[in-house]
Amino acid sequence: MIFSLILNYRKTLCSGLFFVVLVSFLFSESITSSHLAVLPIFEWMETTWFGVAGKTWGALFAVVQAGHLIGLGVLGGSVIASDGRLLGLFKGLPMRLVVDRCHSIFTWSLGLLVATGVFMACGVAIKIYYMPVYWYKMLALALGVLFVFFIRKPIVDRDLDKVSPWLLRLLALSSIMIWFTVAATGRWIGFS
Repeated sequence: MIFSLILNYRKTLCSGLFFVVLVSFLFSESITSSHLAVLPIFEWMETTWFGVAGKTWGALFAVVQAGHLIGLGVLGGSVIASDGRLLGLFKGLPMRLVVDRCHSIFTWSLGLLVATGVFMACGVAIKIYYMPVYWYKMLALALGVLFVFFIRKPIVDRDLDKVSPWLLRLLALSSIMIWFTVAATGRWIGFS
């Protein structure tokens, strides 16, 4: 059984191994020099129109932040609905329908989050540059996006009746944990 899982999901397992290596590299000491190399980019971000507008017009920053929070809520809802269906909840709804519709909502809300997040980051670029939690959030966000599009999406695009229910549950739990980490680290930035 394990051998057949390895044969059927070798791309997924290779992607997972790549992520483990990537995370271990990112938490090593070799990342420190590359972290210092991006300081000029963060200094430049504060001088852009977004940075000046974010600092100068508090109301504009608040409106964009509200859009960011709405996008976060929609993204979280799509993750919970889709992964909840993979876990066996909402049995009255067809799994394929829930997964496909939630993925399109997820994609749109992710675009909204990135657009509003860039604006907000420009307004406080130097401040967030020196926050370790910001870098953890960006790492979690990058891993979340890679997980969704390179591990989760290829598995759920198959015929879901032929995919092991345990694999679907593991996939759903992993997705929920990753996106909870993104949300928690984002909230932690607000407290810092």
